[in-house]
Amino acid sequence: MSLRRSWIAAFSLLSAALASSDAAVAFPHVVRSGETLAQIAERVYGRVQMEQVLVAANGLDTGSGVPITPGLRLEIPAVGHRRVRGGETWASLAEELLGAADRSDVLALSNDSMPWIEPADGQEILVPYNLRYVVGQTDTLLSVAYRFLGERDKAWMLDKYNHLKQKPLRRGTVILVPITQLPLTAAGREEASSSGALVRSEGAGQVREAQRRADAEIPLLVSDVRNGRYIDAVVRGNKVLGFGELATQQIATVQRQLVEAYVALDAGGLAETACGAWRKADPRAILDPVEISPKILRVCTTPGAMPPPDPEVDASLDAGAPPPDGGR
Repeated sequence: MSLRRSWIAAFSLLSAALASSDAAVAFPHVVRSGETLAQIAERVYGRVQMEQVLVAANGLDTGSGVPITPGLRLEIPAVGHRRVRGGETWASLAEELLGAADRSDVLALSNDSMPWIEPADGQEILVPYNLRYVVGQTDTLLSVAYRFLGERDKAWMLDKYNHLKQKPLRRGTVILVPITQLPLTAAGREEASSSGALVRSEGAGQVREAQRRADAEIPLLVSDVRNGRYIDAVVRGNKVLGFGELATQQIATVQRQLVEAYVALDAGGLAETACGAWRKADPRAILDPVEISPKILRVCTTPGAMPPPDPEVDASLDAGAPPPDGGR
């Protein structure tokens, strides 16, 4: 076995040892005759510059300068996606998906959030790809951050992510680089799909994109209702619901606005249906007569608009706790 193949085999074993913390999706590619890493990067990612990611992900940066050969099996990095379940936090998700709870800030920031704002039930989040990079002779955190993350200012993140505590990098050390910018071209998505990678990634971000579109539309929906544009609100609200699988709180917010719009338009049946969907998404919603009009109260207290029983609420009532709506 050649020195180069021995290195790749050793790197593969190291990757397998670290893979338990890597929930992002990667898919295989078998090198064809005449292919180069640059060509593969351009076809899969649409950018020749992504060649360096392929080099690092497959342990090819050994300084040997030997070109890839036909039949060599490469790992093509890609991000993953995960639907949030009720009660999960950024810390618990980071521990499961990235290998350590204190990587929660990276996971939250990767999803346009903050570590102290917990993810919503049903939200689809992006999971960074944990690139395993072997530190070279001249590498520093600044250079690695610039090379793979595009910003030297993110060196602090690599330091914290790898628990380095501001110690300098040592040649041969393996560090993890969480990469989120790995968009696939149509050809890349087709290759990933044929390997089953997109299926394992829970829709390859389609749900996340639908939820981000909903986040942009919901403030406009609230404004429509607040300013009496009820027909516009009905059109917008149903359009948002048609985006795809929304987070539970997004559904509750949209349906709550639709209730008010339908009531204002004297569409009692539609209002009742919307209220049932609202209270199903948010069983703890309070029908406060001080804040809710009598018309909405009448619609939302019909049998068809009542939410299914909530075992947690029932348990609290059995224990003598006050009901969540104050007994109203």
